Amino acid sequence: MFYRALRVVLSFLARLFLRPVVEGADRVPAKGPVILAINHLAVIDSFVVPMMVGRKVAFLAKSEYFEGKSIKGRLVGTLFRALGAVPVQRDNSRAALASLDDAGAILDAGGAFAIHPEGTRSLDGRLHRGRTGVAQLALEHNAVVVPVALIGTDKVQPKGKKLPRPHRITVRFGTPLNFSRYDGLGNSLPIRRAVTDEIMYAIMELSGQEYVDSYHKRPNAA
Repeated sequence: MFYRALRVVLSFLARLFLRPVVEGADRVPAKGPVILAINHLAVIDSFVVPMMVGRKVAFLAKSEYFEGKSIKGRLVGTLFRALGAVPVQRDNSRAALASLDDAGAILDAGGAFAIHPEGTRSLDGRLHRGRTGVAQLALEHNAVVVPVALIGTDKVQPKGKKLPRPHRITVRFGTPLNFSRYDGLGNSLPIRRAVTDEIMYAIMELSGQEYVDSYHKRPNAA
């Protein structure tokens, strides 16, 4: 109950602060396993989308946000949990794989999960090649995928800025993608690649970004 009330308050503040133009939110299925595949332009992206849909959406967040022992640290952890965040150790490959298991459990329970297929935020504004974890989740857990484009979040929190600033954004939800035609082929790397590329193409059409067929590597100083 506390988390639900906190989520309502945070959603209200987000809409007041960001003045979002939300398009196609009704395309997100009201129930059943669904993956929201989102482009990634700013740190706040993972928090924006879950607050724009009518159902609870889980997403990955750095484990450090949950480990604070001070009053401030505990408050941050509470906020993240209220928003549906799942902790992940980004620099630990085994932990990252375990986070996919956590995401799979959420989908198997009929939940919604948000993911950035690019793996890291784009610092040049272009849409980069997607990593196949999104396809793995969709194929192994029979989840539909809703492509989502965020526009303007890089203006809310530009590179190098810790604090966000008011700026209107657009949140655009695309038509759900169903990959049931690949049932039983989830272990095929070419199939995973094809599914991921189809998802990235849908995001590109929604966002209008230039597409780059290479992974975006996170700079050491990012």
